[in-house]
Amino acid sequence: MTDTRPASQRVYAAEARELRLFIVAGEHSGDALGARLMAALDQGRGGRIRYLGVGGPQMAAAGLSSQFPIAEVAVMGPLAILARLPSILRRIASTAAAAVAADPDVVVIIDSPEFTHPIARRIRRRRPEIPIIDYVSPSVWAWRPGRAPKMRAYVDHVLALLPFEPEAHARLGGPPCTYVGHPLIERLAFIRGLDPMPLARRLGLSADRQLLVVLPGSRPSEVGRLLAPFGEALQRLRERGRKFEVAMPVLGSVRQLIEAGVAHWPVKPHVLEGEADKFAAFRLARAALAASGTVTLELALAGTPMVVAYKVEPVVAPVLRRLIKAPSTVLANLILGARAIPEFHQEQCTPVKLANALVPLIDEGDARNRQLAALAAVPERMRLPRGTPSEAAASIILNYAEMGRGWPRPNVLEREA
Repeated sequence: MTDTRPASQRVYAAEARELRLFIVAGEHSGDALGARLMAALDQGRGGRIRYLGVGGPQMAAAGLSSQFPIAEVAVMGPLAILARLPSILRRIASTAAAAVAADPDVVVIIDSPEFTHPIARRIRRRRPEIPIIDYVSPSVWAWRPGRAPKMRAYVDHVLALLPFEPEAHARLGGPPCTYVGHPLIERLAFIRGLDPMPLARRLGLSADRQLLVVLPGSRPSEVGRLLAPFGEALQRLRERGRKFEVAMPVLGSVRQLIEAGVAHWPVKPHVLEGEADKFAAFRLARAALAASGTVTLELALAGTPMVVAYKVEPVVAPVLRRLIKAPSTVLANLILGARAIPEFHQEQCTPVKLANALVPLIDEGDARNRQLAALAAVPERMRLPRGTPSEAAASIILNYAEMGRGWPRPNVLEREA
């Protein structure tokens, strides 16, 4: 039933009671994002919120009562999803039923659209009056743009991590969309202020050798396809007389695979784990060779010049070429609206081309200076008028939780700027 009371009375009544939020994350990155969101929601409302839904250990520590362990649905890749499909479908149905039974003031789905969007559609069919917020936009600007208008039927507002996404949703006919900022913004001061010299001393880096950072991916499939061309590109640089050392920040899940793959490289890379060492290496590096992904945005915010590459299985490549509509796979390029960072895909990802692209970034000159200037503009393009991304997201979610779907969807960030 629609609440016909004046807005001032509805605000007072909503603020005086405990809110119920149903939050659904489908993978571990969403768990981290959800935990930060919950902290901001508690701060914005003095903790008078009860959390239900699906999440991992970080959301549980923040106060979420999860329907089941997130590991049951946090699977990556089509083959892994297919193997677990019956179980995932059961969890989709049970989560939607639990949300309906919980009668929440708002539902927040976080990323993982293959898992969270079917849940949202089921909730909307059974309880159309409950507001549904999508935190992290699907990449409708890159592929399957037809998803955007379809989302209007079951999503009331999209909270975007990238500044160009609201325009993409408006152009494609998607739901109202607000840029609330990428979580990396909250770490910008840490990234830029980190002292890299302790790492340099610990690794015994030579003063007469430049450091290159190599990032062949965070998944075994990525590492398997990129490690060889990346290593051969470095060898090409050495054949040209370049003297450098290599740092490879890795996740524990692929460390053994990478260490086995670099065992026969002429110079053994420094394999690093942990956020602090990763960003210290970025700050020390003359340039980076990286797989396309979020790490390229981390490099951009650290101000590290880079060359980006990516390869998929040859049988998949023609399909992706037809589906992908974005002008670039590099997030910094999309944020800047220009191809400031060179990228090489599939048959273009060769050792010779990678080495040729790295040379002008290692040397002093116009190419290096142009990319450094472009990278310096990325933080400003991602800047928020005020507060943190988590606070911006929490402000919009609380607006819906307290006022319902009938409340106009104001762009809170623009209104408060």
